[in-house]
Parts: sequence; structure tokens; C-alpha cells
Amino acid sequence: MATVKYSVPNISCNHCVHTIQSELSELAGVQAVQADKDSRVVTITFDQPATEETIKRLLAEINYPAVD
Repeated sequence: MATVKYSVPNISCNHCVHTIQSELSELAGVQAVQADKDSRVVTITFDQPATEETIKRLLAEINYPAVD
């Protein structure tokens, strides 16, 4: 199991937080998602088959791209 943190500048409200948490939670392998609107950081705990690549791709698809 791995945990990653991504900076997601597009987070601006609780609706953003809810959308990110709902969408990522549906991804196979994702165990936990915590999005924080104040720090604009998303923390994801996951296992296979989820990968950092699939997580980042999904964030971009839902218009919350992670910034390196």
C-alpha cells in the first residue's frame, strides 16, 4: 500500500473536495482519499491496480489536475 500527496490548485470549495473524494474513491485499489480545500492538497492511499499514473489521469479528467 502506498500514500501520495498532490498539490491541486483548482480546489476552491467543499464541492471540489466532495467531487475529488467521490471520483477517486471509485477507482479500483484506492483505499482512502482526503482533499483539503485550505491547503489544496489531496492525499490518497492506494494499492494495485491503482497507480500514481491512473490517479493523476483521473484528477486531470475531472478538471482537478495535480501539479508537480
